[in-house]
Amino acid sequence: MTETSKVAEPARRDAVLESALLTFARHGYRKTAMEEVARTARISRPGLYFLFDSKEVLFRAAVTRALEQDLAAAARLLADTGRPLRERLVDAFDQWAGRYVGPLARDVPGVIEQNPDLLGEIVRTAPMRFEKLVTTALAAAPGQASASAVAQTLISVSAGLKHQVETREAYLARFATAVGLLVT
Repeated sequence: MTETSKVAEPARRDAVLESALLTFARHGYRKTAMEEVARTARISRPGLYFLFDSKEVLFRAAVTRALEQDLAAAARLLADTGRPLRERLVDAFDQWAGRYVGPLARDVPGVIEQNPDLLGEIVRTAPMRFEKLVTTALAAAPGQASASAVAQTLISVSAGLKHQVETREAYLARFATAVGLLVT
């Protein structure tokens, strides 16, 4: 394997995972065919199966990658103490949940419920890691009481909003209102 192909392979895999996530979001898990993912990723179907043995493996890899990226972005946003806490919280929640408003928000819980082992431990650990990031940011704010309770409430508000609104903009507007009410 040449140096170029060593670099290209992870980049190609990442591009396929991003395309897969978009395709799952657009069509839902059940209605997404590997052929559609391959077409969206501009890869042959055999090439897709070379990278991922099945739709389940592809879905798990795409969701895991997205969650890890979202957690890293949320951590960066929350750590930026040069910005007001309220802004950091809205931006972190937008990264964590806002971009998933719509079909994926409705489809993934059903898929997980029907196939609890499909995504593995990440389903349990990622939300806990996000809550810890939010709690830590809140606890560091002067005068902010009950960091854990506020973090849990914001997470609940976010989860509810994902199912009540149709657009990311509506999610952000309503979530910003909640942050304004709960964060000092």
